[in-house]
Amino acid sequence: MKRVIITGGVGFLGHHMVDYLLSTTDAEIVILDRLDSSGNINRLTELDSWKDNANRVNFVWHDMRAEIHSNVVLCSMLGKADTILHIGAGSHVDRSIEDPLSFVMDNVVGTCNILNFARRQDSLENFVYFSTDEVFGPAPNGVDYLEWSRYNSGNPYAATKAGGEELCLAFHNTYKMPMKISHCMNIFGERQHPEKFIPLVIKKVLLGERVLIHSDKTKTRAGSRFYIHAKNVCSAVDFILQRGENGDKYNIVGEKEIDNLSLANTIASILGKPLNYELVDFHSSRPGHDLRYALDGSKMRDMGWNLPMNLEKSLESVISWSLNNPKWMGM
Repeated sequence: MKRVIITGGVGFLGHHMVDYLLSTTDAEIVILDRLDSSGNINRLTELDSWKDNANRVNFVWHDMRAEIHSNVVLCSMLGKADTILHIGAGSHVDRSIEDPLSFVMDNVVGTCNILNFARRQDSLENFVYFSTDEVFGPAPNGVDYLEWSRYNSGNPYAATKAGGEELCLAFHNTYKMPMKISHCMNIFGERQHPEKFIPLVIKKVLLGERVLIHSDKTKTRAGSRFYIHAKNVCSAVDFILQRGENGDKYNIVGEKEIDNLSLANTIASILGKPLNYELVDFHSSRPGHDLRYALDGSKMRDMGWNLPMNLEKSLESVISWSLNNPKWMGM
């Protein structure tokens, strides 16, 4: 990689990707972001990699709901790139249920606009679209979805990410664009928005507040996920860039499934504090919240990728960091 454009580069996953590339490559990085409620440029200024390599990063403000390729000044600011990582997206399920059209604009129209820009890049070697496990909908017990399993979106957010996927495949098939698609499960790590489950649990346990745990209708079975640290995701993306095939999809999966009650108890145990919790049937009261998501990660494993850091070490690292950086939890 010589020059990389990262959409959503001051978002949670985006800034981890910037950190990874600054630490492991000598590539020039261009961040394309609109600095909305999920974007925070202060994420970058705290990075050790940023302090030594800020001159390698350029920031371009743009709302991707507006065209890119027809704006000659914007195109000049972005310049030529050999790699585009399309991470920027609306990602909050609750907000997608309240306002689905805004997610269509962000995740479908926005994706089409970056694709239209990308297909005119004669230097382009890689385009990676970051999708989600949620495009496949809820996973019954014993079912882990493969990369090409059928979509069954359970909420507007998932549907718009599936729409973005299909646009990426269409641009690959129509314009022969180099294209790779990743599905990732629940990502966590440093500087995550405090509305997300893990930083929210850390904060509530520290304050002695009640933690609401998503459960089934009987309020006896907590929802489950395959949680994965953002640094592991960055490692997987690097692997896909080097080893992946154009026009293909790749599941990025944490090492094991864990239910949210067990996860909350683990966090409380690491903190050395009791867990005050309540099991709540979110799905009945708010359709679109699915009890279980699951992906099959065997494809990446068979290709030779391994998780750099396991779940327990990841949690310990994030909790320790959070205690030293309470402002990122809104404390």
